[in-house]
Amino acid sequence: MLVFHDAKLVLLSVPKTGTTAYQDALRDRADLIISDPPELKHAPLFRYNRWIRPMFQKVCNVELEVAAVMREPISWLGSWYRFRQRPFLDGKANSTKDISFDDFVLAYCQGKQPGFANVGSQAKFLAPQPNGCKVDHLFRYEDQPRVQNFLQQRLSVDFELAKMNVSPQMAIALSPEVESRLRRKKADEFSLYESIV
Repeated sequence: MLVFHDAKLVLLSVPKTGTTAYQDALRDRADLIISDPPELKHAPLFRYNRWIRPMFQKVCNVELEVAAVMREPISWLGSWYRFRQRPFLDGKANSTKDISFDDFVLAYCQGKQPGFANVGSQAKFLAPQPNGCKVDHLFRYEDQPRVQNFLQQRLSVDFELAKMNVSPQMAIALSPEVESRLRRKKADEFSLYESIV
């Protein structure tokens, strides 16, 4: 998570959406950088609303606008699947070694997900809060020029993005049957992504 006080902006770090690269590029411009532990770096909107937002409201008398990036749901799951293929996870409950992408996605669609498929939800991460706290600026991960242009304009800064924390490259494909089930079971993920203009 990055907070820019003067620009009245917070950039949430949705997992698997390139936020590590943005943290690296904008580190010198940010007033607050939460890069560790992962539970705080990747704090969803409800956690921002509960802990960070009140701090800036009460101490600084400022309401920050919230920006975030969302990845196309199948691509997002593919990134998680590849990320959990890394050799150092071999033998651990969250490893996807020897598990097909179809089986990974089917496990993700279960009510109680096994460890290897427990990767969260972008829709829940970004869900508006009852008190009105919401994501004001939501971007598609696949439209990086738009994200970068917004941040450059808003922060009055030029920056270059480096590739960081990239999942291993491998060809993966989802069968039509599994994709259909995913779209049915996780319709909120797809509808939120499609709503991004």
